[in-house]
Amino acid sequence: MKNYFLILILLFMTTALLAQQNDFIDSKTRNKVRDELIRLYGENQLFRIERGIEQTANLWNEKDGTKEEFTEFCLKNFAGTGESMEKLFDKLEFYNEIFDGYFNEMSLDKNMPLDLELGDIMQVDLIMGAYSPSAHLTDDFFLNKYAFIVVLNFPDFTLAEKNKLGKEWDRKEWAFARLGRMFQTRIPADIKQKVSGTYTMADHYISEYNIYMNTLVDGNMKTYFPENMKLISHWGLRDELKALYSTNDLFKQQMIYRVMERIILQEIPEKVINSPVFKWNPFDNKLYEEGREISFNTEPDTRYETFLKMHRAIKLLDPYYPALNTHILRSFEGEREISVSDVEKMFEELLTSPQVKEVASVVKKKLGRDLQPFDLWFTGFKGRSNYNPEELDKITKAKYPTAEAFEKDIKNILLKLGFSEESASYIAPKIRVDAARGSGHAAQSSMRIFKPRLRTRVQKDGMDYKGYNIAIHELGHSVEQVLTLYKIDYYSLAGVPNTSFTEAFAFVFQDRDLELLGLKDDNPETKYLRILGSFWSTYEIIGVSLVDMKVWHWLYEHPDATPAELKNAVVKIAKEIWNKYYADVFGVKDALILAIYSHMIDNSLYLPNYAIGHIIQFQIEEYLKDKNLGTEMERMCVEGNVIPQVWMKNAVGSEISVKPMLLAVGEAVNKIK
Repeated sequence: MKNYFLILILLFMTTALLAQQNDFIDSKTRNKVRDELIRLYGENQLFRIERGIEQTANLWNEKDGTKEEFTEFCLKNFAGTGESMEKLFDKLEFYNEIFDGYFNEMSLDKNMPLDLELGDIMQVDLIMGAYSPSAHLTDDFFLNKYAFIVVLNFPDFTLAEKNKLGKEWDRKEWAFARLGRMFQTRIPADIKQKVSGTYTMADHYISEYNIYMNTLVDGNMKTYFPENMKLISHWGLRDELKALYSTNDLFKQQMIYRVMERIILQEIPEKVINSPVFKWNPFDNKLYEEGREISFNTEPDTRYETFLKMHRAIKLLDPYYPALNTHILRSFEGEREISVSDVEKMFEELLTSPQVKEVASVVKKKLGRDLQPFDLWFTGFKGRSNYNPEELDKITKAKYPTAEAFEKDIKNILLKLGFSEESASYIAPKIRVDAARGSGHAAQSSMRIFKPRLRTRVQKDGMDYKGYNIAIHELGHSVEQVLTLYKIDYYSLAGVPNTSFTEAFAFVFQDRDLELLGLKDDNPETKYLRILGSFWSTYEIIGVSLVDMKVWHWLYEHPDATPAELKNAVVKIAKEIWNKYYADVFGVKDALILAIYSHMIDNSLYLPNYAIGHIIQFQIEEYLKDKNLGTEMERMCVEGNVIPQVWMKNAVGSEISVKPMLLAVGEAVNKIK
């Protein structure tokens, strides 16, 4: 294996491990085991022996056995030859897929009453939604020593090590390294249950946060939106605002934006959330019942109370990751495997580029008016702005009256996207489509006998355009999930490097939604407009991501914050980011729009995945310009779960960077002019 372990011996004799530190197994015992294993297997196994002993000793406590039993365990279970290590690897691959697969499927099934439109949610649904079937699994695996066998034999690597060494590893070596990530720490089951339950409650809060749009009125009690239009915050509100660019209905957009501001500030009347009963003027913040103004209570900072509960639950994990002892570090260096500083540099490079004002001038010219904060969501670069929202709804509702109708059409969609008949026939039957209660998502499977589950909103009269647009986005996720599980060479490499990569593929699909409906755009400037649209979307989501990141820094600095204090901090941070990177471009100060995303509340620190995903998507799209999407996506996906920069280098020939986007935008602006 390319002198894999010899290289490690020379470069990394000592490394800060991710596992929690434990002094129960003293240095004398560790050295004794080390010397005996070297005697048995030789100096060429030195790195594996030293790293394996350290990992195992740092996780071993009195309940696991005496020092003598630790010694016996290591001598008995260390796979010191290539043949024994290969056999052990094959066994672990087998068991991991079984346990990952069935527990994941159990969780997806039990959460269906919360995730899908299956009737009213009862208290028992919330209790079971908060329950994590696998919370005790890690405890069990340490108890029966399965986890110790893994950590003894498969080294866990720091991000610096993977960045330095991973470029030379072959597929099996990467699979070995990924196995080493399995048991970095021992988190008690009660803490896992607490975190799982908090996520479920936050998700339920957001899933039920709908605004009935026909209840919105102006000062003359006039309504502007269709009856029974129910939009979830923020996704539905944002997408309706975006759809209105096709009709240039500025007043409706301003009304939606005012609703968003009331939500952020928690000035929204509590009675209008998920209720069609009362009329509400979001401009004056007045509430009416049967034409008569009534007093009301605002939402009592529930948005920020939910955020705080998420923070406090996740913070319980910090002591178990000494080297990654904040959620911020774990999210970037641990999960994304990109450092916070590298991400911030990338974001800063785009936000401060001269291309921002150049593209903004194009937006302003197309709108024929001064920019407003919500013009961050301007859709005029894309063909969908040429179509009336009602026309698009009519098309999609007729084509997809049910979730099942969309599922049956997946093969045809894949063929249109360039997948071969063989590949489309292979992928399509492996994706299940459900009508979502919330905004929609793609839930991946973890075993090659189960299907990824694509969820999107489907109204009683069919899938409207918003639901269809989400469905195409989620289809990108689901196709990636099939390819990176079913077609991967090693189960340990299933998936993509991090969530940004699956978001990139979802964006690639989503950008082709109108083409898939047979609605073509013959504008010769279309390819340049797409570049500007991609840049503008990235510019928007980077600001949102920075707010999320800075709020988490603030939370760590203010561990005893109240919901009201967190609300004030979010508002302050959103304004600061806006004033630094957006105010000069838009000619408006102190806008709040960057704080509206619901992900901040129910999916902590997820938002940077979108920003990085847009950057990755652009590089993929540039690479695909003269190539077949289906063929290339299959090739890229089977790279699997290696680190991001290695994946990108193998997939498109360069590492993740905003430079290709900035270069293309400069050319596109000139062409549009």
